[in-house]
Amino acid sequence: MGRVIDAVGEEARLRVRDEPPFESLVRAVVNQQLSGKAAATILGRFKALYPASAFPSPEKVLRTHANRLRSAGLSRPKAAYIKDIARQVTLGVVPTLAECDGLEDAEIVSRLTQIKGIGRWTAEMFLMFNLGRPDVLPVHDLGVRKGFQIAFKKRNLPEPEHVDRHGELWKPYRSTAALYLWRMVDFVEDGGEW
Repeated sequence: MGRVIDAVGEEARLRVRDEPPFESLVRAVVNQQLSGKAAATILGRFKALYPASAFPSPEKVLRTHANRLRSAGLSRPKAAYIKDIARQVTLGVVPTLAECDGLEDAEIVSRLTQIKGIGRWTAEMFLMFNLGRPDVLPVHDLGVRKGFQIAFKKRNLPEPEHVDRHGELWKPYRSTAALYLWRMVDFVEDGGEW
């Protein structure tokens, strides 16, 4: 991994958003399978549905008809996912930021993945980029696997289990390792020699 760090050059540091979990999870759902620009446009339209606040409360979203959510550009499934996230926040399934401080990563993942539209990857991104958890290795992420393939000169894309086993060496800083693996992909795509 030292060679990867030397090649990429920059210090990898998590940029923690520290948003309320509802906002972070809605943002994640909006971003699923979209370019950053398209997702930002839809998120802006979604927030514009609620001009009285910077970001709507779960209760406001629950009172909003799904068709109105769809008018912001959300697909039918994403509108349903966002309504379910709002419902789960009000039921206490989604922990608050304060509650997250007392929960282990696995417990947060377990609670979040009960919600429609929130899979393991989304929960891991929440752990890394919203909570700043230092020891998360999203082994199912294509970029992490591709970065591993490049860094360790593997002929084929490694299976998640292989990356996970190797990732044991990087504990308790696997989030930083993931950042470097993502950067490795960018480094090579930008013409960097490896």
